[in-house]
Amino acid sequence: QVQLVESGGGLVQAGGSLRLSCAASGRTFSSRAVGWFRQAPGKEREFVAVISWSGGSTYYVDSVKGRFTISRDNAKNTVYLQMNNLKPEDTAVYYCAARLATYASGSQHPEDYAGWGQGTQVTVSS
Repeated sequence: QVQLVESGGGLVQAGGSLRLSCAASGRTFSSRAVGWFRQAPGKEREFVAVISWSGGSTYYVDSVKGRFTISRDNAKNTVYLQMNNLKPEDTAVYYCAARLATYASGSQHPEDYAGWGQGTQVTVSS
C-alpha cells in the first residue's frame, strides 16, 4: 500500500514557477507509475502528467506540454512536478496518486490510481 502527500503549492503571478513534491510511504512506491491530477472549482479532476515506475517515460496533457516537467527520485520516494510559465488557467488543487498495479504503464484515468493525497492549492494571478 502506498500513501502520498503533496506539498509546494502557493500563490504565484502569471509567468512564474512552482515545484510540487509528492512524498510517498510504502515499500512498493518505486515499482509504480505516479500521476499528477488537478481539480479546479466546479470542474472534474483532470489528468496533468504521469511518470513511469522507472522514470524513463513521461506523458503530459497538451495544455501543459513544454511548461511542466514531471520527475522522480526513487531513493527519496518522491515525485516532483516543476511548473514554469504558469497561467491563470492552471489554478487548481493538485493531487498525486500511484498506479494501483505495480510495473503497469501510465494512465490518464483517476480510477487506475490509489493512495491519493490531500492535495496542494496552486493559485496563479493574472
